Amino acid sequence: MAERRLILLWLALALGCTAFLLWNLRAPMGFILSLRATKLAALVVVGAATGAATVLFQTVAGNRLITPGIVGFDALFVFLQTMLVLTLGGAGYALLPTLPAFLVETVCLAGAGVALFGLLLRRGAGDLIRLVLSGLILGVMLRGLSGFAQRLLEPSEFAVVQQASFASFGAVDATQLAIAAPILGLALMLAWRLSPRLDLALLGRDKAITLGLDFDRFVLGVLALIAVMVAVSTALVGPVTFLGLLAAALAQALLRHPRHAAALPAAAGLGALILVAGQFLFERLLGFQSTLAVIVEFLGGLVFLALVLRKAAR
Repeated sequence: MAERRLILLWLALALGCTAFLLWNLRAPMGFILSLRATKLAALVVVGAATGAATVLFQTVAGNRLITPGIVGFDALFVFLQTMLVLTLGGAGYALLPTLPAFLVETVCLAGAGVALFGLLLRRGAGDLIRLVLSGLILGVMLRGLSGFAQRLLEPSEFAVVQQASFASFGAVDATQLAIAAPILGLALMLAWRLSPRLDLALLGRDKAITLGLDFDRFVLGVLALIAVMVAVSTALVGPVTFLGLLAAALAQALLRHPRHAAALPAAAGLGALILVAGQFLFERLLGFQSTLAVIVEFLGGLVFLALVLRKAAR
């Protein structure tokens, strides 16, 4: 049953991708197809990586209500954009070479994530609650610093920061995508190959160690993988905090199957399908340009509240 639902999910994603590419296609077809293919590839890889990274994070944290964004990746991204605009000005920020800026942001985000995980989990992976709480505090601190710095900006520079602080799928750089896509693809393959050990980790630290899993080292490795996936996705299009939670919750409802060999492809496929179908709806059918990220965050927030209330009711 789970395999059949997975097949149907990926068929729906394939149909969505085909519609996104070919709907109302006009001349010059080659040029338009190249633009659509770049945007489609960004939607697929970011959605898939975000969904899978959330399942990984929920597994090692032992909690279905959290996402990697809770550690502060989105707040760090906004802080980096704010400091760049404050330092260089709006014109200087606009003149930054896109590829070096993308690489620097990726390294900063991934490095900060790995450093945070390594520093806070030196005593073992059993202290994940401290990691989550520290991430929340760091996120609040970075948002506060970003807000203070934004008050020092001119109105035109503030508008630049606001535009850079939200996820945007309309202007993905093909060179950046050529770097991000293989990294995210390899990360997804590695995550799927870790499925048997992730199943053991889902049992809890004590049981996993009893069954032969080096739990602490494994969790640190998975967290490093999550940091890379989230960093590359965020640097490519911007922060989409609740997309992963939405994809993971839908995957759980679709499969009702705890095994990661099915849960990871399901969350990845649903993350990609949400972005592709949403972008197709708002861009092709409704003619909107910047609505998708807001709607995804809104729906993800509703799912988060529903999960919290349902757990409280139990």
